[in-house]
Parts: sequence; C-alpha cells; structure tokens
Amino acid sequence: MKTMSAKAAKNGFGLLLDTARAEPVTIEKHGRPVVVVISVEEFGRLSAELGEAQAEAARGNKIK
Repeated sequence: MKTMSAKAAKNGFGLLLDTARAEPVTIEKHGRPVVVVISVEEFGRLSAELGEAQAEAARGNKIK
C-alpha cells in the first residue's frame, strides 16, 4: 500500500487518482494515517464481501 502526505495528495491529485486505481493509498496528515483512497472497483468488491458476510451472519453462520 502506498502512502502520501495530505499536501502531496492535494498538490498531486491526478497522481493520487492514478495510484489509487492500482492499489490503496493511505493519506497521512502530520505523520498519522487519516484516510485510505481506493478505486471504485475495489470499493465494489469490498462492499459485496461485506454484504455476503452480513447475510451469512443473519442466517446464523459464523464469519471466518
């Protein structure tokens, strides 16, 4: 996972977008991680996984 400062993300927004399409990017402010930027495809995949896990939990199955 790549890491960028908030200032670098602001000044290089195009680079942030290009990088986040390939892999998650952690944005740091004052040296501390504050957000992670991910592609819409990765967000969709994670949302689907979460939905499946919640459905299993609702059926009474344990989440692995």
